[in-house]
Amino acid sequence: MGLLALLVTLAVGSGIYEFLHGLASKEASPENPVAAHEVVRTVLATLTFAGAVLAGVYAYRKQRLAESDAHRADEQLLAERFTTAAEQLGHDQAAVRLAGVYAMARLADDWIEQRQVCVDVLCAYLRMPYEPNPEAASTASEGESLSSTPAAYKEGEREVRLTIIRTIRSHLQPEAPTSWSACNFDFTRATFDGGYLQGSLFQGTVSFGGAEFSGRSFYFGGADFSAGRVYFGGANFSGGRVDFRGAKFSGASVDFTGAKFSRGSVYFGGAKFSAGSVDFTGAKFSGGTVTFIDAEFSGGTVTFVGAKFSRGSVDFSGAKFSAGSVDFSRAKFSGSPVTFIDAVYSGGTVDFEDVTGAPQNWGPFRPTDAGR
Repeated sequence: MGLLALLVTLAVGSGIYEFLHGLASKEASPENPVAAHEVVRTVLATLTFAGAVLAGVYAYRKQRLAESDAHRADEQLLAERFTTAAEQLGHDQAAVRLAGVYAMARLADDWIEQRQVCVDVLCAYLRMPYEPNPEAASTASEGESLSSTPAAYKEGEREVRLTIIRTIRSHLQPEAPTSWSACNFDFTRATFDGGYLQGSLFQGTVSFGGAEFSGRSFYFGGADFSAGRVYFGGANFSGGRVDFRGAKFSGASVDFTGAKFSRGSVYFGGAKFSAGSVDFTGAKFSGGTVTFIDAEFSGGTVTFVGAKFSRGSVDFSGAKFSAGSVDFSRAKFSGSPVTFIDAVYSGGTVDFEDVTGAPQNWGPFRPTDAGR
């Protein structure tokens, strides 16, 4: 490339010299003879400029090629890191799988263009069913469920899953050095037997559809589900404790359609549902305790259409309903105390049309006030 540029420059210089010399000779006269050194100086100046242009073009092209090679090398290295981390996540030994979790998380931090893919892999791990321990199945007594046996699952499997949850949570905190809040999280049909996502900020689409929360405590306390879509449709809250206290569901579509709340306890105390829609249509509240104490429903739509409240208890004591609409139409209240003691209703609409049964304590709601 450099030799070719030199030859081209010499050829162009020779042509320029001949052209200028011939032109000067035609215009020369006895009184004004041709000065050869003037011609040479003009040619040299022209060649210097042309050479500088060619050198600049050459240097720019060389830099672009170097940058392109470096980018390809970086992409190849990142791709190799992804393959290695994915292989580690599929390893039989828990220690290697844990290493894979941390490797995939570091890669997500470094590889902005494929961060969502790395997050998807971690979520996919949680969506996979627990691998049972064959020895646990053989030692479980008759009538004892596998999940209640201490060694029911592959050794270290629960720790790997809890590590993934902790890793995700650390990247969803407002002060996280590298934030994953804008990513989408798909936990569809995942099993959660413990974990913490409190204080997390979710700004993308989040799905817990059909997820199983059972056996142990899971905390969403103070989490911020804003913008995007949050889906808990068909989720099963059974046993253990799921805590949404102080969580913010604002400016988003929050869907608990068909969710099942049975046994254990689910706390929405102090949660804020505002400027969006919250849908509990067809949800089943049976057994256990579901608490909306001091929750705030404002500036949006909250729907309990066709929800079934049976057994256990549901408590809206001190809840605030304002500047929006709350719909309990066709809900069924039977066999469980559902109370609105000290609930505050100010503005908006509340609909109890075609309700079967009635809460034990209407609080501020009366047939004439509540849209019936």
